[in-house]
Parts: sequence; structure tokens; C-alpha cells
Amino acid sequence: MEDITVSELREKLENNEDFVFIDVREEWEYEEDNLGALNIPLGQLPHQIKDIMQHKNKEIVVQCRSGARSGNAKKFMETQGFNKVRNLLGGIIAYRAMEEEED
Repeated sequence: MEDITVSELREKLENNEDFVFIDVREEWEYEEDNLGALNIPLGQLPHQIKDIMQHKNKEIVVQCRSGARSGNAKKFMETQGFNKVRNLLGGIIAYRAMEEEED
């Protein structure tokens, strides 16, 4: 599935769309700033994959700081049979930059 832009994600969040939102940054990064996603650090994802298996056929958006770790998370999840995973392009950095541009 194709990746998602920050403006597309914001629209989904504002419209309360039904999707699974996962932040793969480390816990301390998540505590500093987050968008309300479920926090599963990338290193823990293989160990916690069974916890999200029920969402295998649902749209999932993964995000990190810049889009690199979430890109790896997307690839891993696809190998586990998840077929609707979308990476947030530019990560939370791009999301916050978009918000600043609007102020």
C-alpha cells in the first residue's frame, strides 16, 4: 500500500477515521512528543507483533521521527502478512513542520 503524507494523516485524525496508528520510536521519544498513536518501539515490534495481529487486514499507519524506522517497520509487518501498512513520510518532524507553517 502506498505511504501517507502528513496532510493525509491529519485529515484522517481530524475525521476520526478508523485505522490503527503505531509510533515505532523509543519510549522516551514518544514521551517527549507524540500524536496519540500506540507506542511500540521498532526493536520491540517482532516481540509484540502478536498483540496487533487482529488488525492484520485493517489500514495501519506507522510513524517515527523522520520516516526511516517506520519504513523498516512497514517492511517487517508486510513480511508478517499485514497488507495495508502505510509509512508516514517525513515522520513527526514533517508533521510538526506542517503545523508550524500554518501558524
